[in-house]
Amino acid sequence: MHTIMVLAGGLLLLAACLLLGYWRQAIGLAALCFIPIWFMVAAVNMWVGVTKAGYTFMQEVPFFLLVFLPLAAAALLIWRYAK
Repeated sequence: MHTIMVLAGGLLLLAACLLLGYWRQAIGLAALCFIPIWFMVAAVNMWVGVTKAGYTFMQEVPFFLLVFLPLAAAALLIWRYAK
């Protein structure tokens, strides 16, 4: 359930970035700017899982990839086709 909530938050963040990019006439740039922001959010989520929830780093890596990669790929596709 937590992973789904984090992904939903990521979708909202992506939408906010794209909306800002739409206002600035730079949707592609906004999509690219989303990726490092999302990487940091996903990394903090993984850090919390390791330090607070008691999971090992290796247990958290698949969830980090599951959280980070789909939205980063979506942002890259938006960047690719927004040119």
